[in-house]
Amino acid sequence: MYSPEKDGEVLLKGIKMDRKKTVLVSGGAGYIGSHTSVELINAGYDVVVIDNLSNSEKDSIEGIKRITGKNVPFEIVDTCDQEALKKVFEKYEFDSVIHFAAYKAVGESMAEPLKYYTNNLISFMNIVEMMKKYNRPNILFSSSATVYGEAEILPVTEETPRQAPTSPYGNTKQMSEDILRDCCRAYAVLHGIALRYFNPIGAHPSALIGELPRGVPNNLVPFVTQTAAGIRECLSVFGNDYDTPDGTCLRDYIDIVDLAKAHVAAVNRMVAGKMEDKYEIFNIGTGNPVSVLELLTTFEEVNQLKLPYKIVERRPGDVTAVWADTAKANNILGWKAERTLGETLKSAWEWEKRIRKI
Repeated sequence: MYSPEKDGEVLLKGIKMDRKKTVLVSGGAGYIGSHTSVELINAGYDVVVIDNLSNSEKDSIEGIKRITGKNVPFEIVDTCDQEALKKVFEKYEFDSVIHFAAYKAVGESMAEPLKYYTNNLISFMNIVEMMKKYNRPNILFSSSATVYGEAEILPVTEETPRQAPTSPYGNTKQMSEDILRDCCRAYAVLHGIALRYFNPIGAHPSALIGELPRGVPNNLVPFVTQTAAGIRECLSVFGNDYDTPDGTCLRDYIDIVDLAKAHVAAVNRMVAGKMEDKYEIFNIGTGNPVSVLELLTTFEEVNQLKLPYKIVERRPGDVTAVWADTAKANNILGWKAERTLGETLKSAWEWEKRIRKI
């Protein structure tokens, strides 16, 4: 499929790819992976996507191509399959990998912990092993604010102590961070960044890619848009007796395109050799806490509609409030969230309308 060229470049389907400017995106057909692939391409990177399509659709690859106007090499690969992954590393030249290929439903992880430990840990360790074996230096890990749990002091900084995980999903994030940290310290070739992001929402402004959960959504905004579309009869708000201004939980909701751009900033830092340590951590959020009711009200206002919702009992495991101190990412990565909550919720509705043909 490609033939080697000088200086680490390859020719792929007539496209010249520079190893330093090529990124392998595992789980790249998923929600965050597809948006990050778009922003990488917009920033001048070449992207190779691998995904087993267990929780994503191949249509998102077409969406990436339509948005960017660029060909995107795509391989159906399960990152738990070391032999299949080995073939990818032998077939393509790249210096950087962004790893998104993990299961992410907290509730499902409580019911099926072995599924989560097997997939999330083995897939990541396979990636790290291949990076070490094939001398590929830069690993960007998709982590989560879940590691902070119910923090005593808000907002949380990167120095905020991690809390004991409340779910197998959260535990896999903590364990993967530790694996990456230890491997970066042990192996000279490896450099790693973990991005702890908060609550990604919204869709690309083109409405060509967005969040498309299979079955019952695990996140709030798909519930909101599906209720607005009439797919769900009523939205449940889990508790209104929390110690917050309106009694509902406070979260840091970040636009998916802003989040994708943070990954570009982190890759830029690694490729340019600017890391101060071999392993670094950054919070990726807006720094602005928003309550569940505030989000619903904003959605109604920007999209000029009414949402049927009801208050129900609290949901086990929900923390009262968590939001990010983003100073480190702002100052060191030169990145900052830009889109407003209204713009983001409007994009989410435009995506829902397109896929439902409303």
